[in-house]
Amino acid sequence: MKIEIDKNSGFCFGVVKAIEIAESELKVDKKLYCLGDIVHNGAEVKRLEKIGLITINHEEFKKLKNTKVLLRAHGEPPETYEIAKQNNIKLIDASCPIVLNLQKKIHKSYSEILEIEGQIIIYGKQGHAEVVGLLGHTNNKGIVVSEVDDLNKIDFSKPVSIFSQTTKSSSGYQKIIDELKIRMKKVQGKDEISFISHASTCRQVSTRDVHLVEFAKKHDIIIFVSGKKSSNGKLLYEVCKEQNNRSYFISNTEELKKIWFNETDSVGICGATSTPEWLMKKVGYEIQKFDF
Repeated sequence: MKIEIDKNSGFCFGVVKAIEIAESELKVDKKLYCLGDIVHNGAEVKRLEKIGLITINHEEFKKLKNTKVLLRAHGEPPETYEIAKQNNIKLIDASCPIVLNLQKKIHKSYSEILEIEGQIIIYGKQGHAEVVGLLGHTNNKGIVVSEVDDLNKIDFSKPVSIFSQTTKSSSGYQKIIDELKIRMKKVQGKDEISFISHASTCRQVSTRDVHLVEFAKKHDIIIFVSGKKSSNGKLLYEVCKEQNNRSYFISNTEELKKIWFNETDSVGICGATSTPEWLMKKVGYEIQKFDF
């Protein structure tokens, strides 16, 4: 049996940075609060919790005072920074620089679009941590769309400025853009419309689906490793499944089943942007232990 771990899978640099910051802080203080799961992977969260990371939600955050709290890579809305200031909380900001840059762009665009009574559209997953942060920079007036059917939320007669959650696929974003422009032109009855689309997907993440197409094709079986909370993981797994019907989604080694494999299989192991490399290697090691 041949086993290959996809070199393009695993943590994006924003997640790597956040985890490095957390580990560095924990070496000093042995305890650190983190606002939300530092990464959408249960195995990695448990590993960090064992060395002192304490995951809290926003309600718990509001009750804290005079302590330190880590902000994960997803970014936070302005309200979080205001609460920290009021409660004397020192923020260890591990927000991804790409997300922070996007927040600034959305904040600026929102101010501009208000002047012409337009709309800010965010292509992303409703309720996702990054999207919540982005919406905060529109006074929560932005319109979130995750698929073409959601475009019915939009007033096609008004100007539009559209952005994408950084971890969404660029191809999916383009489909939304194309369809939105078609509908706006139809409603307004003209080709010249007030429409601005912003390149806001992270290329390191948004192009992974392209790489996975070829990776899934070259192997007999695909083991996709991801936390069940990861929207990026669900999306990339579907890419694998479309190319290779023998694709299986697991979150830990206990979910592996010997019956899936043949002795002569070429096995491809891959994962989401929130999947640690050590976990993919552990999966490979467990597969090698199967006795055929």
